[in-house]
Amino acid sequence: MANRIALITGGGRGIGAATALLAARAGYDVCVNYASDRARAEKVASDCRDCGVRSVAVRADIGDPRDVELLFSACDERLGTVGLLVNNAGVVGEATSIEDLEYDVLRRTFEVNVFGSICCAQQAVRRMSTARGGTGGVIINLSSIAATLGSPGEYVHYAASKGAIETLTIGLSKEVGGIGIRVNAVQAGTTDTEIHARSGNPGRPAMVAKNAPLGRVATPNDIAEAVIWLASDKASYATGAILRIGGGL
Repeated sequence: MANRIALITGGGRGIGAATALLAARAGYDVCVNYASDRARAEKVASDCRDCGVRSVAVRADIGDPRDVELLFSACDERLGTVGLLVNNAGVVGEATSIEDLEYDVLRRTFEVNVFGSICCAQQAVRRMSTARGGTGGVIINLSSIAATLGSPGEYVHYAASKGAIETLTIGLSKEVGGIGIRVNAVQAGTTDTEIHARSGNPGRPAMVAKNAPLGRVATPNDIAEAVIWLASDKASYATGAILRIGGGL
């Protein structure tokens, strides 16, 4: 049985924070990764500990492969070997057309969303693999409905990064299924978090809500519930799946 230790990147806020708390309620010890806001991450870790599990907050820039290595080493030392990796950390960059997209924004988007997720998956596979003496595990990648909608005129660069995440999910699931690891993705709809405000587009969730058949944007918990279901034994035959939680969009 896989270790009941979850490492959640970008776990200090939004979907990551909601996922950390649900994981704790499900009995996982939780490593809460954050990039800069230590106070918020420590609060999430404290809330997890209130559920009766162990939890620590660990700073790491997921876009830096050296930080990723240190993050997993810290989890090893402070909690144990990871059994659930949630690749949640992500950035949208600035709302822009491709014509006006700045290279630094493009580079950072792919560093965090794609390269970071791959580096985290690499570290997790090395620990989970039954071929290396591990006990198996689960990797869940956070994608977005942008991967299929394209986000023209706003976030094509972000959508492209999430398309890469879905390809990663399918390919990696086939690569590691035989060594005890399931890999799935949640394709999240627009969610009520701070990510759009931080990218200079705070009105986007309200705009999306007008077009969503369910008439609202997602809450972080809506997405986190899907993540935890995919991590559970109830989804034991699911791998390589892209689960769309988009409110009908």
